[in-house]
Amino acid sequence: MSREFLINGVLALLLLAVPFIASAVGQPFTITLATRIAILALAATGLNIALGLGGLVSFGHAAFFGVGGYVAGILSSHAFSGDPMIFGFEGSKQMLLIWLTAAIVAGLLGLLIGVISLRTSGVYFIMITLAFAQMVYYFAISWPAYGGEDGLSIVVRNQFPGVNTMRPLTFFGVAYGALIVGLGLFAMIRDSRFGAALQAVRQNEVRVASVGISPLPIRLTAFVLSAMMTALAGCLYADLNRFVSPSMLSWHMSGELIVLIILGGTGRLFGPVAGAMLYVVIESALGGITERWQFFLGLILLATVLFARGGVIGLLAGKARHG
Repeated sequence: MSREFLINGVLALLLLAVPFIASAVGQPFTITLATRIAILALAATGLNIALGLGGLVSFGHAAFFGVGGYVAGILSSHAFSGDPMIFGFEGSKQMLLIWLTAAIVAGLLGLLIGVISLRTSGVYFIMITLAFAQMVYYFAISWPAYGGEDGLSIVVRNQFPGVNTMRPLTFFGVAYGALIVGLGLFAMIRDSRFGAALQAVRQNEVRVASVGISPLPIRLTAFVLSAMMTALAGCLYADLNRFVSPSMLSWHMSGELIVLIILGGTGRLFGPVAGAMLYVVIESALGGITERWQFFLGLILLATVLFARGGVIGLLAGKARHG
Protein backbone atom coordinates (compact mmCIF):
# COMPACT_ATOMS: atom_id res chain seq x y z
CA MET A 1 0.00 0.00 0.00
CA SER A 2 1.66 3.23 -1.17
CA ARG A 3 1.86 6.47 0.76
CA GLU A 4 -0.14 8.22 -1.96
CA PHE A 5 -2.95 5.68 -1.61
CA LEU A 6 -3.16 6.45 2.11
CA ILE A 7 -3.13 10.20 1.46
CA ASN A 8 -5.94 9.78 -1.07
CA GLY A 9 -7.97 7.85 1.49
CA VAL A 10 -7.45 10.52 4.12
CA LEU A 11 -8.55 13.27 1.71
CA ALA A 12 -11.64 11.30 0.67
CA LEU A 13 -12.65 10.67 4.29
CA LEU A 14 -11.89 14.25 5.33
CA LEU A 15 -14.05 15.73 2.58
CA LEU A 16 -16.84 13.29 3.47
CA ALA A 17 -16.66 13.93 7.22
CA VAL A 18 -16.56 17.75 7.23
CA PRO A 19 -20.20 18.30 6.09
CA PHE A 20 -21.56 15.86 8.68
CA ILE A 21 -19.58 17.56 11.43
CA ALA A 22 -20.73 20.96 10.17
CA SER A 23 -24.34 19.77 10.15
CA ALA A 24 -24.02 18.49 13.72
CA VAL A 25 -22.71 21.84 14.99
CA GLY A 26 -25.12 23.95 12.94
CA GLN A 27 -22.75 25.33 10.28
CA PRO A 28 -24.64 25.01 6.97
CA PHE A 29 -22.23 27.36 5.16
CA THR A 30 -19.41 24.86 5.70
CA ILE A 31 -21.54 22.21 3.98
CA THR A 32 -21.84 24.54 0.99
CA LEU A 33 -18.07 25.01 0.94
CA ALA A 34 -17.52 21.23 1.00
CA THR A 35 -20.02 20.82 -1.85
CA ARG A 36 -18.20 23.48 -3.84
CA ILE A 37 -14.92 21.66 -3.25
CA ALA A 38 -16.40 18.41 -4.54
CA ILE A 39 -17.82 20.07 -7.67
CA LEU A 40 -14.65 22.00 -8.52
CA ALA A 41 -12.61 18.84 -7.91
CA LEU A 42 -14.85 16.96 -10.37
CA ALA A 43 -14.40 19.69 -13.00
CA ALA A 44 -10.62 19.64 -12.47
CA THR A 45 -10.62 15.83 -12.67
CA GLY A 46 -12.21 16.17 -16.10
CA LEU A 47 -9.50 18.60 -17.17
CA ASN A 48 -6.88 16.33 -15.59
CA ILE A 49 -7.68 13.68 -18.22
CA ALA A 50 -6.59 16.09 -20.94
CA LEU A 51 -3.89 17.97 -19.03
CA GLY A 52 -2.51 15.44 -16.59
CA LEU A 53 -2.61 12.36 -18.81
CA GLY A 54 -2.48 13.90 -22.27
CA GLY A 55 -0.37 17.00 -21.66
CA LEU A 56 -3.05 19.17 -23.31
CA VAL A 57 -3.00 22.59 -21.68
CA SER A 58 -6.55 23.64 -22.50
CA PHE A 59 -7.57 27.19 -21.69
CA GLY A 60 -11.05 26.50 -23.01
CA HIS A 61 -12.54 24.08 -20.51
CA ALA A 62 -14.71 26.83 -19.08
CA ALA A 63 -16.77 26.39 -22.25
CA PHE A 64 -17.68 22.85 -21.21
CA PHE A 65 -18.19 23.83 -17.56
CA GLY A 66 -20.49 26.67 -18.59
CA VAL A 67 -22.34 24.58 -21.17
CA GLY A 68 -23.16 22.09 -18.42
CA GLY A 69 -24.50 24.92 -16.29
CA TYR A 70 -26.59 26.39 -19.08
CA VAL A 71 -28.04 23.00 -20.03
CA ALA A 72 -29.15 22.59 -16.40
CA GLY A 73 -30.55 26.12 -16.28
CA ILE A 74 -32.33 26.02 -19.62
CA LEU A 75 -33.94 22.62 -19.12
CA SER A 76 -35.00 23.58 -15.60
CA SER A 77 -36.46 26.94 -16.66
CA HIS A 78 -38.54 25.34 -19.42
CA ALA A 79 -39.75 22.62 -17.07
CA PHE A 80 -40.77 25.29 -14.54
CA SER A 81 -42.51 27.60 -17.02
CA GLY A 82 -44.00 24.89 -19.23
CA ASP A 83 -42.84 26.69 -22.38
CA PRO A 84 -41.82 24.15 -25.03
CA MET A 85 -38.33 23.98 -26.45
CA ILE A 86 -37.42 22.54 -29.85
CA PHE A 87 -39.53 19.62 -31.06
CA GLY A 88 -42.07 20.42 -28.30
CA PHE A 89 -39.80 19.21 -25.48
CA GLU A 90 -40.76 20.96 -22.24
CA GLY A 91 -37.48 20.67 -20.39
CA SER A 92 -36.73 18.60 -17.31
CA LYS A 93 -35.99 18.89 -13.59
CA GLN A 94 -34.40 15.43 -13.39
CA MET A 95 -30.65 15.59 -12.78
CA LEU A 96 -29.87 12.32 -14.50
CA LEU A 97 -31.52 13.43 -17.74
CA ILE A 98 -29.91 16.86 -17.47
CA TRP A 99 -26.48 15.30 -16.90
CA LEU A 100 -26.91 13.04 -19.92
CA THR A 101 -27.97 15.97 -22.10
CA ALA A 102 -25.08 18.12 -20.87
CA ALA A 103 -22.58 15.32 -21.50
CA ILE A 104 -23.83 14.85 -25.07
CA VAL A 105 -23.81 18.58 -25.85
CA ALA A 106 -20.35 19.08 -24.30
CA GLY A 107 -19.06 15.97 -26.06
CA LEU A 108 -20.18 17.28 -29.44
CA LEU A 109 -18.70 20.70 -28.67
CA GLY A 110 -15.49 19.04 -27.49
CA LEU A 111 -15.36 17.02 -30.69
CA LEU A 112 -15.70 20.19 -32.79
CA ILE A 113 -13.08 22.11 -30.81
CA GLY A 114 -10.75 19.12 -30.58
CA VAL A 115 -10.78 18.30 -34.29
CA ILE A 116 -9.56 21.84 -35.03
CA SER A 117 -7.33 22.63 -32.05
CA LEU A 118 -5.55 19.27 -31.77
CA ARG A 119 -3.96 19.78 -35.17
CA THR A 120 -1.78 22.35 -33.42
CA SER A 121 0.36 22.19 -30.29
CA GLY A 122 1.96 24.35 -27.63
CA VAL A 123 0.86 27.97 -27.40
CA TYR A 124 -1.23 27.63 -30.57
CA PHE A 125 -3.35 24.92 -28.96
CA ILE A 126 -3.78 27.08 -25.84
CA MET A 127 -4.88 30.09 -27.85
CA ILE A 128 -7.30 28.17 -30.08
CA THR A 129 -9.04 26.56 -27.10
CA LEU A 130 -9.19 29.98 -25.44
CA ALA A 131 -10.67 31.50 -28.59
CA PHE A 132 -13.41 28.87 -28.78
CA ALA A 133 -14.26 29.35 -25.11
CA GLN A 134 -14.54 33.12 -25.59
CA MET A 135 -16.81 32.57 -28.58
CA VAL A 136 -19.14 30.50 -26.42
CA TYR A 137 -18.92 33.13 -23.66
CA TYR A 138 -19.91 36.00 -25.97
CA PHE A 139 -22.68 33.91 -27.47
CA ALA A 140 -24.12 33.38 -23.97
CA ILE A 141 -24.05 37.05 -22.96
CA SER A 142 -25.73 38.01 -26.24
CA TRP A 143 -28.56 35.46 -25.80
CA PRO A 144 -31.33 37.50 -24.13
CA ALA A 145 -33.79 34.60 -24.09
CA TYR A 146 -31.72 33.02 -21.31
CA GLY A 147 -30.62 36.05 -19.34
CA GLY A 148 -27.77 37.41 -21.43
CA GLU A 149 -25.26 39.20 -19.20
CA ASP A 150 -27.58 38.83 -16.19
CA GLY A 151 -27.45 35.05 -16.19
CA LEU A 152 -30.25 32.57 -15.61
CA SER A 153 -31.89 31.64 -12.31
CA ILE A 154 -32.87 28.11 -11.33
CA VAL A 155 -36.01 28.57 -9.23
CA VAL A 156 -35.96 25.16 -7.57
CA ARG A 157 -32.93 22.87 -7.44
CA ASN A 158 -33.22 19.96 -9.87
CA GLN A 159 -34.19 16.53 -8.59
CA PHE A 160 -32.18 13.36 -8.03
CA PRO A 161 -34.12 10.07 -7.69
CA GLY A 162 -34.96 9.13 -4.13
CA VAL A 163 -33.47 12.14 -2.32
CA ASN A 164 -34.36 15.72 -1.43
CA THR A 165 -31.70 17.84 -3.13
CA MET A 166 -32.92 20.99 -1.39
CA ARG A 167 -31.27 19.74 1.81
CA PRO A 168 -27.62 20.92 1.81
CA LEU A 169 -26.26 17.67 3.24
CA THR A 170 -28.17 15.56 0.72
CA PHE A 171 -27.02 17.66 -2.21
CA PHE A 172 -23.45 17.34 -0.93
CA GLY A 173 -23.93 13.56 -1.04
CA VAL A 174 -24.96 13.78 -4.71
CA ALA A 175 -21.93 15.95 -5.57
CA TYR A 176 -19.57 13.76 -3.56
CA GLY A 177 -20.91 10.61 -5.21
CA ALA A 178 -20.40 12.17 -8.65
CA LEU A 179 -16.83 13.08 -7.66
CA ILE A 180 -16.02 9.53 -6.54
CA VAL A 181 -17.40 8.14 -9.81
CA GLY A 182 -15.36 10.71 -11.74
CA LEU A 183 -12.19 9.78 -9.86
CA GLY A 184 -12.92 6.11 -10.54
CA LEU A 185 -13.27 6.81 -14.27
CA PHE A 186 -10.03 8.79 -14.24
CA ALA A 187 -8.23 5.87 -12.57
CA MET A 188 -9.69 3.40 -15.09
CA ILE A 189 -8.59 5.57 -18.01
CA ARG A 190 -5.12 6.10 -16.55
CA ASP A 191 -4.52 2.39 -15.93
CA SER A 192 -6.01 1.17 -19.23
CA ARG A 193 -4.26 0.49 -22.52
CA PHE A 194 -5.83 3.69 -23.85
CA GLY A 195 -4.39 5.61 -20.88
CA ALA A 196 -0.95 4.12 -21.51
CA ALA A 197 -1.15 5.20 -25.16
CA LEU A 198 -2.32 8.68 -24.15
CA GLN A 199 0.58 9.13 -21.74
CA ALA A 200 2.99 7.79 -24.36
CA VAL A 201 1.72 10.38 -26.84
CA ARG A 202 2.30 13.08 -24.21
CA GLN A 203 5.89 11.93 -23.68
CA ASN A 204 6.93 11.32 -27.29
CA GLU A 205 4.44 11.81 -30.09
CA VAL A 206 6.92 10.96 -32.85
CA ARG A 207 7.89 7.62 -31.33
CA VAL A 208 4.23 6.62 -30.90
CA ALA A 209 3.50 7.51 -34.51
CA SER A 210 6.54 5.49 -35.64
CA VAL A 211 5.02 2.27 -34.22
CA GLY A 212 1.80 2.78 -36.15
CA ILE A 213 -0.38 4.52 -33.57
CA SER A 214 -2.03 7.76 -34.69
CA PRO A 215 -1.83 10.37 -31.89
CA LEU A 216 -4.80 12.47 -33.04
CA PRO A 217 -7.65 9.98 -32.33
CA ILE A 218 -6.17 9.21 -28.90
CA ARG A 219 -5.91 12.86 -27.95
CA LEU A 220 -9.33 13.65 -29.42
CA THR A 221 -10.98 10.86 -27.41
CA ALA A 222 -9.33 12.09 -24.22
CA PHE A 223 -10.37 15.67 -24.98
CA VAL A 224 -14.02 14.68 -25.54
CA LEU A 225 -14.14 12.57 -22.35
CA SER A 226 -12.58 15.46 -20.48
CA ALA A 227 -15.21 17.86 -21.83
CA MET A 228 -18.09 15.57 -20.83
CA MET A 229 -16.90 15.18 -17.23
CA THR A 230 -16.31 18.91 -16.86
CA ALA A 231 -19.84 19.60 -18.15
CA LEU A 232 -21.28 17.30 -15.46
CA ALA A 233 -19.53 19.42 -12.85
CA GLY A 234 -21.03 22.51 -14.47
CA CYS A 235 -24.54 21.07 -14.02
CA LEU A 236 -23.88 20.50 -10.32
CA TYR A 237 -22.36 23.97 -9.89
CA ALA A 238 -25.45 25.59 -11.42
CA ASP A 239 -27.70 23.59 -9.08
CA LEU A 240 -25.54 24.47 -6.07
CA ASN A 241 -25.93 28.21 -6.71
CA ARG A 242 -29.38 27.87 -8.31
CA PHE A 243 -28.02 30.33 -10.84
CA VAL A 244 -26.15 30.12 -14.12
CA SER A 245 -23.73 32.97 -14.71
CA PRO A 246 -21.81 33.80 -17.90
CA SER A 247 -18.74 33.88 -15.65
CA MET A 248 -18.85 30.07 -15.72
CA LEU A 249 -17.80 30.40 -19.36
CA SER A 250 -15.04 32.98 -18.90
CA TRP A 251 -11.33 32.27 -19.32
CA HIS A 252 -10.87 32.97 -15.61
CA MET A 253 -12.71 29.71 -14.87
CA SER A 254 -10.41 27.80 -17.22
CA GLY A 255 -7.42 29.28 -15.42
CA GLU A 256 -8.93 28.39 -12.05
CA LEU A 257 -9.27 24.73 -13.04
CA ILE A 258 -5.64 24.65 -14.20
CA VAL A 259 -4.56 26.21 -10.90
CA LEU A 260 -6.41 23.50 -8.97
CA ILE A 261 -4.56 20.77 -10.85
CA ILE A 262 -1.15 22.41 -10.42
CA LEU A 263 -1.72 22.98 -6.70
CA GLY A 264 -2.84 19.40 -6.10
CA GLY A 265 -0.54 17.61 -8.51
CA THR A 266 -0.76 17.25 -12.28
CA GLY A 267 -1.79 13.74 -13.30
CA ARG A 268 -2.36 12.64 -9.69
CA LEU A 269 -5.62 10.88 -8.92
CA PHE A 270 -6.54 13.08 -5.95
CA GLY A 271 -4.59 16.11 -7.17
CA PRO A 272 -7.76 17.99 -8.16
CA VAL A 273 -9.31 17.20 -4.75
CA ALA A 274 -6.28 18.50 -2.84
CA GLY A 275 -6.11 21.55 -5.10
CA ALA A 276 -9.81 22.34 -4.70
CA MET A 277 -9.56 21.97 -0.92
CA LEU A 278 -6.58 24.32 -0.73
CA TYR A 279 -8.15 26.84 -3.11
CA VAL A 280 -11.53 27.03 -1.35
CA VAL A 281 -9.97 27.15 2.13
CA ILE A 282 -7.67 30.02 1.09
CA GLU A 283 -10.57 31.86 -0.54
CA SER A 284 -12.80 31.38 2.50
CA ALA A 285 -10.16 32.17 5.11
CA LEU A 286 -8.57 35.17 3.42
CA GLY A 287 -11.52 36.44 1.40
CA GLY A 288 -13.14 37.88 4.52
CA ILE A 289 -9.92 39.61 5.51
CA THR A 290 -8.80 41.17 2.25
CA GLU A 291 -10.12 41.55 -1.29
CA ARG A 292 -6.61 40.76 -2.54
CA TRP A 293 -6.57 37.16 -1.35
CA GLN A 294 -5.57 36.09 -4.86
CA PHE A 295 -2.16 37.65 -4.17
CA PHE A 296 -1.48 35.06 -1.48
CA LEU A 297 -2.83 32.32 -3.72
CA GLY A 298 -0.37 33.47 -6.36
CA LEU A 299 2.50 33.18 -3.88
CA ILE A 300 1.45 29.64 -3.00
CA LEU A 301 1.13 28.73 -6.68
CA LEU A 302 4.59 30.19 -7.36
CA ALA A 303 6.08 28.20 -4.49
CA THR A 304 4.37 25.04 -5.77
CA VAL A 305 5.80 25.46 -9.27
CA LEU A 306 9.29 26.21 -7.98
CA PHE A 307 9.64 23.79 -5.07
CA ALA A 308 6.85 21.19 -5.32
CA ARG A 309 6.40 20.27 -8.97
CA GLY A 310 4.17 17.36 -7.99
CA GLY A 311 1.80 19.63 -6.09
CA VAL A 312 0.50 18.95 -2.60
CA ILE A 313 0.07 15.24 -3.28
CA GLY A 314 3.55 14.94 -4.76
CA LEU A 315 5.08 16.82 -1.83
CA LEU A 316 3.43 14.47 0.69
CA ALA A 317 3.68 11.20 -1.24
CA GLY A 318 7.00 11.45 -3.01
CA LYS A 319 7.67 10.49 -6.62
CA ALA A 320 5.10 7.70 -7.06
CA ARG A 321 2.16 8.83 -9.19
CA HIS A 322 -0.31 6.01 -8.78
CA GLY A 323 -2.86 6.25 -5.99
